Amino acid sequence: MDTLPAKLALSRAVGLAARASGRGGGTSLPGRLLLRLDPQALHRLAAQLTQGRYVISATNGKTTTAAISASILERAGRVLVRNTAGANMAGGIASTLLAATRNDGTLNGDTGLFEVDEFWLDAVTEQLEPNALVLGNLFRDQLDRYGELESIASRWAGVVDGLDAGTALILNADDPLIADLGREHSAAIYFGVEDDRLALATRQHASDATHCRRCGATYLYESVYLGHLGHYRCPGCGWQRPAPAVQAREVTLHGSTAATFTLVSGQEERPVSLSLPGLYNVYNALAAAALAVACGIELDTITAGLQAATAAFGRAETVELAGLPIQILLVKNPAGANAILQTLALEPGELDLLAILNDNIADGRDVSWIWDADFEPLVPHVRHVVCSGRRASELALRFKYAGLARDRLTVEPALPRALDIAAGMAHGRLFALPTYTALIELRAELGRRGAVLPYWS
Repeated sequence: MDTLPAKLALSRAVGLAARASGRGGGTSLPGRLLLRLDPQALHRLAAQLTQGRYVISATNGKTTTAAISASILERAGRVLVRNTAGANMAGGIASTLLAATRNDGTLNGDTGLFEVDEFWLDAVTEQLEPNALVLGNLFRDQLDRYGELESIASRWAGVVDGLDAGTALILNADDPLIADLGREHSAAIYFGVEDDRLALATRQHASDATHCRRCGATYLYESVYLGHLGHYRCPGCGWQRPAPAVQAREVTLHGSTAATFTLVSGQEERPVSLSLPGLYNVYNALAAAALAVACGIELDTITAGLQAATAAFGRAETVELAGLPIQILLVKNPAGANAILQTLALEPGELDLLAILNDNIADGRDVSWIWDADFEPLVPHVRHVVCSGRRASELALRFKYAGLARDRLTVEPALPRALDIAAGMAHGRLFALPTYTALIELRAELGRRGAVLPYWS
């Protein structure tokens, strides 16, 4: 099988068969086969994306950042090829390109927008040769798979050092591990928050990057916004947070529904109403805006794209089950959990929660991270929690130690039954807090009940 069209046809047929089987796998299996048949397929197909290839990676928020970026780029007239299903390793990205390829081997699109798994960033970037690379944050996540943050930062430093001279490098100024990657790149574009009203009184337990990678000194913070994100400086080597070219000022958080802020780029500024909740989504919006700035898109178009963006799969999306609104908020590590818990604490009235903790490979086997998440500030706002999943008991214990009364807590490992209990007890609205595989299971269960369309994992 010597020709690319023949390899594409075979890989596509395998994907169709996987979907028809009803067992899933259709989002990555055809791409994995294609890469076995042609290890350079990513490079050969992506080379046709003549208007740009953009790569986004982060521990938290890459899916949402990609969705917001798509909203902006499409308004700028780009025809996108992107991995919307969340399959963000090499096989999933190859499947995305495969799905966008015509029978003659040409692509139906001019711009590639790809979210990429942290551990696969080096291999995928080498193949895609992106015109812009967006790095959003590095938080402790799945230590049994990824290792410590410094190991990922070192891998990413190698990626950055290998970029072509013309590649735009877009970095979060407020994350010292990310900002540090731009020390030797004078053309790096930084984004960050400029609003001390949001500063926390103390650094959270989930603060991960506390020491300078270059000299080992402990960072000194003027303000902390989320985890280890904030305004900092190193007393050892003198490195400090770079001034962001794209900023969010005058940020106001509106519970679980929205956030507003003033977007600043150079001498221009625009008010933004974001229909996504929390400071973490303000950071995602800034990353998308900075990418658009690097692409030369006008600020009015950027603002329109930001305001039209909607929740990505499982990231603050709301579905209805028999008339009950259920907002689904993915949690997968301490920093991400804290962002969600802080957002929920802004909600008026008491909260009904369905919290689902799994320890499958895609979640990370080690669930001790729940003890580094700050559940305590949320507990006074909780009416009732149903804990479910493979590690439901551990999650219930965490809520108990956070101060939640036993009569406000139900443990039901089986998700269908847990959903029934939580929906039956909810007063007007239910918030679902699943880990990654729990999110897939919850979506599948909601699909069986007709609340959402089926999703291929």
